[in-house]
Amino acid sequence: MEPTREKILAAALQLFSQRGYLGAATRQIAREAGVAEVTLFRHFGSKEKLFEEVIRGYSFLPAMKGILPRLEGAGYEEALLTIARRFLATLDERRDLIRIMLAERLSYPAPVKDIFRGMLGEVFGILAGYFRRLQHRGVLRDFDPDDAAWAFLGAFFAYVHGLGFFFEDAGERKRQERFVVEYVNLFIRGTLATPIAGGPAQGRRGEKDGGKRPDRVIMAKKARPVQGGVR
Repeated sequence: MEPTREKILAAALQLFSQRGYLGAATRQIAREAGVAEVTLFRHFGSKEKLFEEVIRGYSFLPAMKGILPRLEGAGYEEALLTIARRFLATLDERRDLIRIMLAERLSYPAPVKDIFRGMLGEVFGILAGYFRRLQHRGVLRDFDPDDAAWAFLGAFFAYVHGLGFFFEDAGERKRQERFVVEYVNLFIRGTLATPIAGGPAQGRRGEKDGGKRPDRVIMAKKARPVQGGVR
């Protein structure tokens, strides 16, 4: 990225995270970036365009675009765990920005709301497309892929910016990982075309099945266990 443009985006992210879209003035962003305000407008045209570039560049969208192509041949469980962990990492990284955006959302003009809708629509669309491809291959049962994408990512957003807001403590990271594993397990059981052998009586996370997880058996390629998020 061109250095001046990169400096402006970094400064905008910082000030939007501290003061929100409504509270961060373009002259303050330009000053933080070490450029003239006219330079900011020459690169981005308007405050709304600058905000859109920040949202699209620092949201989960770039990560989502990079994750799924690398996971197409992976097991269903591995793919969902990787997406969930990376999404939670992004929510943690952008915690301040998201919270101030939520606080002032009712005051946004329509174009700014459209920026959020467009970005979120792309993220959900990418995940929904992944579900559709697995449905066409007979891996997943019939359900609405768009609703499933909202449900999957929405659960993690609610965990961090809903309940997680009231339960932050030193053990949050461990609690997040437990939630990821449990929720992915529940989601898999609810969406696979072939039920996991044994059903509920089989126990947590689908206990032994000849050394292989049933959801991995359904996939053509056995997934390697995921130790962390995408790097």
